[in-house]
Amino acid sequence: MRNQEIFVSLDIGTTSIKVVVAESNNGRVNIIGVGNEKSRGLSRGVIVDIDETVYSIQQAIQQAERKAGVKINEVAVGIPSNLLAIEECHGMVAVSSETREITAKDVDNVISAAKVRSVPPEREIISIIPEEFIVDGFAGIRDPRGMIGVRLELYARILTGPKTIIHNIRRCVERAGYKINELIVQPQALAEVVLDEDERNFGTVIIDMGGGQTSASIIYDDQLKYSFVDQEGGDFVTKDISIILNTSLDSAERIKREYGYAIASQTSEDEFFPVETVGKKEPVRVDEHYLAEIIEARLNQIFQVIYDDLERVEGLDLPGGFVITGGASSLPGTLELAQRYFGDQVRLYVPEEMGMRNPIYATSLGMIEYIAGLDDIHRIAQGTYPQLRKEQPRQGLTRQPRQASQGQAFGQGQQREDYGQRNQRPQFDNSRDYERQAPVQQQRAPQREEVNYEEAYHNYQGESQEDLYQEDYQDQQQEQYVENNQPAQNSEGFMGKIQQFFQTFFD
Repeated sequence: MRNQEIFVSLDIGTTSIKVVVAESNNGRVNIIGVGNEKSRGLSRGVIVDIDETVYSIQQAIQQAERKAGVKINEVAVGIPSNLLAIEECHGMVAVSSETREITAKDVDNVISAAKVRSVPPEREIISIIPEEFIVDGFAGIRDPRGMIGVRLELYARILTGPKTIIHNIRRCVERAGYKINELIVQPQALAEVVLDEDERNFGTVIIDMGGGQTSASIIYDDQLKYSFVDQEGGDFVTKDISIILNTSLDSAERIKREYGYAIASQTSEDEFFPVETVGKKEPVRVDEHYLAEIIEARLNQIFQVIYDDLERVEGLDLPGGFVITGGASSLPGTLELAQRYFGDQVRLYVPEEMGMRNPIYATSLGMIEYIAGLDDIHRIAQGTYPQLRKEQPRQGLTRQPRQASQGQAFGQGQQREDYGQRNQRPQFDNSRDYERQAPVQQQRAPQREEVNYEEAYHNYQGESQEDLYQEDYQDQQQEQYVENNQPAQNSEGFMGKIQQFFQTFFD
């Protein structure tokens, strides 16, 4: 838990955009500001107009800034679970420290190794969730830092989503003038607030009834195991009312909130309310029972689709039961209607914080709890660990090879020996990096044109006459062979360079 820090969550929904600002003090998270703006530019949870969405984001964040009295620069953004894919992954690296003590850098290396996998071009990695580490065969380790070992392994889960959705969200937030410090899959955030620890471990289904879509997610062993999205939500109920009663969408939304009920059998046909219809000057009287039949028909269809999908993956008999939340779940009678499909083990979640006692804030509040409760291992996985950020520039400098001077055209054996001594890395076993760098030095040698004749003359005196004659003979008779096997020498041979040296005295 990070103390004395400000957290900001941004929930980009189909009907509204919510912003929550919180601060942590001694391990306790306190809400200090909330913003809520009508959403423009979204349809069924997907951005369809970037400019309209940018304006709505700016308005919602400005509301939260005024209430919290702080300047917001970074936000944590929720990613919808549309076409979410969850895959298992595995990584293994050698501990790089000379003392064999595992550090945060080793954890980052094994996480990077686990990410090395083929991802389709239309998808993008959202996050990686570590499950367990293995140090020299000892499994079940949550945090290996400080332990001694030679081999470090990781089993984790990679969450990937459609690149289009993720790109559009990033583009909107950046164009609004803010930076994204965390991408959070919405069902993961919801699990932090709607479920307790036992429910997350034993298995529970979260049904998030939003305006544009309804999602059902299975949380088991404190991890997101499955997520399904039905492209129907509370807005479809509003559209049904608008079409059937021949009224505007704004009027249909107001009618749904003021007179709507999810179970028609529990309403009366003797209670009427006025409806302003298109093409008529006088309002039309409609009874509550007729309105409830319209609402119940759509909700029945939504729950039936969710039920069929959960039955397919055997997710109907989890010990934790079902938890319903989201803006559409606030409609009276929705909980009772859901119990007809999923049994009595269904409950409704409503946040208890002052000013947020509405299910529409469940996701944004969950994101606050999620990022505030991230441990160091998950922060390393998400790339937000501060100590690791400070180590990266220094590590980058040590990987740059030193270049040889231009005057060392001869004495190649001595040059390679010095090169190996200067670039020796006692703390890291980067043999593969060295093998990639060494040929670069060998390829640069034939490109040198300047020759240190004085050094060549001294080398010439140290050579035996027999060796020189033999080398000159090889240059004349097997020129192609010398070029292929001695790239550091030019086509004229060693004796040719000596002749050029003495020729300078006659010139």
